[in-house]
Amino acid sequence: MESKIVILSTVKIQNTPDLYKIVDLLNRSLKHEDLMFGLALDKDDQNKAVFTIYRT
Repeated sequence: MESKIVILSTVKIQNTPDLYKIVDLLNRSLKHEDLMFGLALDKDDQNKAVFTIYRT
């Protein structure tokens, strides 16, 4: 059985210290819906974060 991860949406937002808590909450709450959420710093602007929604 092969698992495929599909990007549903990506957005750049202002980075804040507690942003990871929202992503963690979403991942814990919605994993049964086959959704996964990611957060990374923007390579070009460390004040921005890239928030991505995936379907697993």
